[in-house]
Amino acid sequence: MNSVETSNSDNTASVSVSIAPWLSVRNSGSAVDFYKSAFDAVETYRLEVPDGGTVVKLSVKGAEFWISDGAPDEGSNNPESVGGNSVRLILTVPNPDALFTQALNAGAIQIYPVGEEHGWRLGRLVDPFGLHWEIGHPV
Repeated sequence: MNSVETSNSDNTASVSVSIAPWLSVRNSGSAVDFYKSAFDAVETYRLEVPDGGTVVKLSVKGAEFWISDGAPDEGSNNPESVGGNSVRLILTVPNPDALFTQALNAGAIQIYPVGEEHGWRLGRLVDPFGLHWEIGHPV
């Protein structure tokens, strides 16, 4: 991932610029457990919110994303509540075959198997929360 160093107006702090997806799902606790099992994700941040929900930041070898329960009253829905998903994630890893199999064993469903096409070794699956993941790397 490319990053750019920026600083605030008084030059007292510097922050790396990045973009990380925030996935709103039903039952975020189960989602966190799934991503830990399927992708060897590591929890790097957890916030327990007063209504009993959680906001969790996960890292897969430095690739970060956030998970929480969808909150329709705050404009955040989960894929099931909107009849599908609107995002597809690409997880670039050195060994897509192994991680793809690991995700299937953790409960994901294959959309298409890992193979080579369009300059990538890539497979696509849907996780138990309705989100589509492409797992692969350029060849």
